[in-house]
Amino acid sequence: MRSSTAPTRTSPGAPAGAGVVAAAGRARTSAAGRARRLAALASCVLLAAGCAAAGTAGTGAAGGGGSGAGTKNPVKVGLVYSKTGPLAAYGKQYLDGFKAGLAYATKGTGAVDGHRIEFEEQDDAGDPAKAVSAAKDLIGKGHRILAGSTASGVALQVGPIAAQNKVLFISGPAAADKVTGLNTYTFRSGRQSYQDIRTAASFIGDAKGRKVTVLAQDSAFGQANVAAVKAVLGAQGAIVDAVLAPPSATDLTPFATQARNAKPDLLFVAWAGDTSAALWTALSQQDVFADTKVVTGLDLAASYPLFGPAGEKISFLNHYFAGAAGTSVEKAMNEAVTAGGGSSDIFTPDGFTAAQMIVHAIEANHGSADDTSALVKSLEGWSFDGVKGRITVRAEDHALLQPMFQVKLTGSGAAAKPSVEKALTADEAAPPVAPMAG
Repeated sequence: MRSSTAPTRTSPGAPAGAGVVAAAGRARTSAAGRARRLAALASCVLLAAGCAAAGTAGTGAAGGGGSGAGTKNPVKVGLVYSKTGPLAAYGKQYLDGFKAGLAYATKGTGAVDGHRIEFEEQDDAGDPAKAVSAAKDLIGKGHRILAGSTASGVALQVGPIAAQNKVLFISGPAAADKVTGLNTYTFRSGRQSYQDIRTAASFIGDAKGRKVTVLAQDSAFGQANVAAVKAVLGAQGAIVDAVLAPPSATDLTPFATQARNAKPDLLFVAWAGDTSAALWTALSQQDVFADTKVVTGLDLAASYPLFGPAGEKISFLNHYFAGAAGTSVEKAMNEAVTAGGGSSDIFTPDGFTAAQMIVHAIEANHGSADDTSALVKSLEGWSFDGVKGRITVRAEDHALLQPMFQVKLTGSGAAAKPSVEKALTADEAAPPVAPMAG
């Protein structure tokens, strides 16, 4: 899932889930047009999205050829992710991170105990039906480990297939809270929407008696954000209401006016699509920032220009941006991704973390992926040093406990740069334990 709300989206979450936004589309010739379209592409991540188009496959082998690599039966991993479609930018970040993480976790050998890790890519284009078909194809070809899922709608369909066939599934940027506790065989390598909302809540401290307004589109995505805010902040005693605009609305002044007149202590913005820049302009014109804390999610770097001058007035919740963590693992990831011709962004750590989890599970089983129950057991309760810091796979429901960030933007347009104001610990952002569904 992407991030929570932003001029780009639509999560998300990551998107991809119930609390963030992003959206992108065709590139334009001007820099502003390209940014707007890339941002629009982010539209489905935080939220449980699912977009269109078909997937085909490709194969890859991990890492370099260290001593003993490939001398025993290989371990086959299937990656089902958005190589094309509306979330392709997120998919590329995930794949870049996965390759870097596989090299890092295997110390450049691409193998565990002499068993080379081979991965095959399948493009779901954000379409759950295509993802299910791809997952079944990979399982039929002997893959005992699946990973990927850029969109939440995909993850929620692939997870049950993994359980039916008793294969390990590690979901990626998909942020839907329902992925946590979905079944015994399903894990996640990214954050979930609840962690986004917990981060948003940290901007106002004690929520009891505080008024919170959600400004969103009247769509499944927007309604899911409203539900998530009520579930988190409402449970803490906040008074939550919403201003919902038709997704087709282009004149956003009336909705910005409603948000101002609601006089909330916190305005949580969950927006998707090409009207994001217009929304932030309307909020500025209505002087909403003068008396209200405005919070939204910071998405991929291409979206930063869409905030315009309002960017410096917004309080951003954030899953990750390049340089946010300052860890040695982050440095290794960024160096590897840059060497491969890419650049780290919001969901690059999700791919890196997935690779770390897969390698750990295989190592714990001496280079074998045949016993899925043993793979699952090796991950439950595992704590490790990840890109963002110390990360734990919660045994009870497979939630991925991790730090989250409060972020500010300095500058506007192409000059906009993020910086961390505060890092929330994994415990501070942790979701409640979800009962294991299956």
